[in-house]
Amino acid sequence: MRVHIATDHAAFEVKQFLVEELTRRGYEIVDHGARDYDALDDYPDFCIPCAEAVVGDPGSLGIVLGGSGNGEQIAANKVSGVRAGLAYNPELARLTREHNDANVLSIGGRMQSSEEALEMALVFLTTPYSNDPRHQRRIDKLNAYEEQTKK
Repeated sequence: MRVHIATDHAAFEVKQFLVEELTRRGYEIVDHGARDYDALDDYPDFCIPCAEAVVGDPGSLGIVLGGSGNGEQIAANKVSGVRAGLAYNPELARLTREHNDANVLSIGGRMQSSEEALEMALVFLTTPYSNDPRHQRRIDKLNAYEEQTKK
C-alpha cells in the first residue's frame, strides 16, 4: 500500500519515525515533507499537497501530522475528495476508517509518543471501511454536498 505522509516542524521527528517504521513494515511511503526541520515552516505547505496526492492516487492513504493535528486535518479536508479524521488513540483511528472511510489520518505529534503514533497509523492503515449502509448513507450526503459546492 502507498502511504502519503506530511508534517511541519511540530511533528518532524514523529514523521521521520513513522516513515522508517512503516517502510520497514513494507509500506511504500511518499514523503511530502518537511524534509528538514524548520521552526518557521507552515503545515498547509505540506499537508495540502499530501492530501492532493491521496486523491490523485486511488487506493492510497495519507497521514498528516502537526503539533495538535487540528490544523493539519483542516488543511487536508480543504482538498476535494479527502475525508481526514483526527485521532488521538487507536480506537479513533479505527473508527475514522471503519465508519467514515477516511483516506487521511491526522495525528498531533505533540499529543503522544512516536510509538503511540505508529500504533494509530497501523490501525488506520489496516482497518477496512465497514460498508455499513448507515455509514455509506452519511458519506454519500457529504459527497453530494461537496459536489454541489464545486459548482
